[in-house]
Amino acid sequence: MLTAITLSANGLPRILHLVETLEIGGTETQVVQTALCQHSRRQFVTVGCLRAEGPLVTRLQSAGVPIVEFRKKKKLLSVQGVSQLLRLALFLRRQRFDVLHAHDIMSNLLGIPAARLAGTPVTISSRRHLADLDWWQGPVRNRVTRWIYGLSTHVVVNSTSIRDLLVARDGVRGEKIRVIYNGVDVHQFVSARRDKESLLPGVKKHAKLIAVVANLSPVKGHASLIVAASTVCRDYPDAIFLLIGDGQERPKLKQQVKELGLEKNFRFLGARTDVPQVLACCDLSVLPSESEGLPNSVLEAMAAGLPVVATSVGGMPELIDNEVNGLLVPPHRPDALSAAILRLLKDVDLRRRFAGAAHDSVVTRFSFARLIDRLGTLYTELPEPVRFQRDVPASL
Repeated sequence: MLTAITLSANGLPRILHLVETLEIGGTETQVVQTALCQHSRRQFVTVGCLRAEGPLVTRLQSAGVPIVEFRKKKKLLSVQGVSQLLRLALFLRRQRFDVLHAHDIMSNLLGIPAARLAGTPVTISSRRHLADLDWWQGPVRNRVTRWIYGLSTHVVVNSTSIRDLLVARDGVRGEKIRVIYNGVDVHQFVSARRDKESLLPGVKKHAKLIAVVANLSPVKGHASLIVAASTVCRDYPDAIFLLIGDGQERPKLKQQVKELGLEKNFRFLGARTDVPQVLACCDLSVLPSESEGLPNSVLEAMAAGLPVVATSVGGMPELIDNEVNGLLVPPHRPDALSAAILRLLKDVDLRRRFAGAAHDSVVTRFSFARLIDRLGTLYTELPEPVRFQRDVPASL
């Protein structure tokens, strides 16, 4: 059932963001925060989901941002999937949206063809990951993806490394691609309360806490981190690695921790909604990924005033200037990772210097205000100006 929408008549573009789900994740968090910022600026914005479920639903609902579900089953190429595509096209046309902004693979596949059918003036697809996903690769699927990019007005990526990949491998025209960095709500992390006793019961006051915020999937490099931790914990036996996030690798990683005798040095915290508060308790942050686009977790750690050790993959060098606002190490190198972590643990002044520089970088380059301004420009960037709709009837 379609959601009735109350329209504003301020002449700003009418935006439908489309995302697969509203579970906790980097893309989903960016979509929700973007919609909330646009809503606060009195823009007409709606969030469409292929599955309107997850903790982030409440954040949109409490702010009064409409959510519309176009629920599909496992396969998009099915009678039910095609019916949702047509239903989305009808919704876009009847509500006279000016912009369809799809944010992940499944929303690209559903949203871009639907928007073209509806005659939506601005159709934006996205790619936010560097490595191909296991379930979406192969010659046929790559051709489908290139076709979707071809249908789009613009393709938004969050790092230059992804832009270069699309140009070199997929033949996407460079002028069609826009690099728009992720944003972070700096105030949310700066103002977070440090309450170690209630958030992390049983942790000793003098323990060194190392945050690792990432879903537990192979590409995030947790296995290398655990090997590195065995070296770190010889010098700092009270160091505790806080793994924030969940995923399919959890049982395997817990077994690895057990085999190395590191149970007291690791806490598997699962998915959390209080990440700013947890980061406020930590001494540094680590992201050992094998592939990345532009990771929110690094931005959040920098906003929280933590020094960061990360692998030099994907868009990471666009966030971290090595030896200036953090440390970069090669992927798949537990020895280099442990050396960087130990260096920061042993040097308080270095931690403070990196943390200050990282925070300043986030404030100047990765604020949500900057992100919203860039998107506002993008939504009107066409060969001919888009004439946005006004005074549209609120009901279908």
